[in-house]
Amino acid sequence: MTSPQVDLDGADLEVVGRIRSASNATYLAQIGELEVVYKPVAGERPLWDFPDGTLAGREVAAYAVSEASGWGLVPRTWLRDGPLGPGMVQLWQTVDGSRAPVDVVPTAEVPRSGVRVVLEGSDGEGRPVTLVHEDSGALRRMAVFDAVVNNADRKGGHVLPLPDGRLLGVDHGVTFHVDPKLRTVLWGWLGGELDADELEGVARVRDGLHGDLGHRLGALVTEREVAALDRRCERLLQDPRFPAPAGDMPAVPWPLF
Repeated sequence: MTSPQVDLDGADLEVVGRIRSASNATYLAQIGELEVVYKPVAGERPLWDFPDGTLAGREVAAYAVSEASGWGLVPRTWLRDGPLGPGMVQLWQTVDGSRAPVDVVPTAEVPRSGVRVVLEGSDGEGRPVTLVHEDSGALRRMAVFDAVVNNADRKGGHVLPLPDGRLLGVDHGVTFHVDPKLRTVLWGWLGGELDADELEGVARVRDGLHGDLGHRLGALVTEREVAALDRRCERLLQDPRFPAPAGDMPAVPWPLF
């Protein structure tokens, strides 16, 4: 929970250290006693298919869609200034290290129940391994969310299991493209029917686009990208199934984690 005494926009943001595993400049920081992730726009790596300097806004847009869906899949995320310039700030999450919603396991050890198989391959020593993810309602909602926002980079490490049992998703900088870009490790329900809760969440996003959500997204992504988001919602409502890979992009991100 966010302390009401902390001014998230106006209080000093102090960088504590750099998160070296991230592809863009990403820092652990503090606002008062709150730990946050800080990604300055100036530290974004240029991409061939996304306009420069837009990743922070896309992360905030993903949070807005998550909230509109009613599922609360993304930690609170906002834009503000910091010591390295304006950027995205997100509340830091402490994870449950005993739980692995997405995993690569020896093929012979794939559980008989409770998981969905995504793909099979081999490790660096040629031993057969399998990419799996848990078969849960929480992770299903995240897969639907990714289809809605057109997430081009759902790695296994971007799914955070929390000690209270919830799952949250992070790193949504490459989302909302107008072309099919869905690239994810959550293909285990491919072609399966969406349930009533999932359809209701998609409908809430679609309806929100014609009100407050649409106005908010208009300041974060382009008009064409908002229109494409609307079309993706409509397609899921008209054909309520987990979509298949489309376009020329690989179906899974690399690395997987």
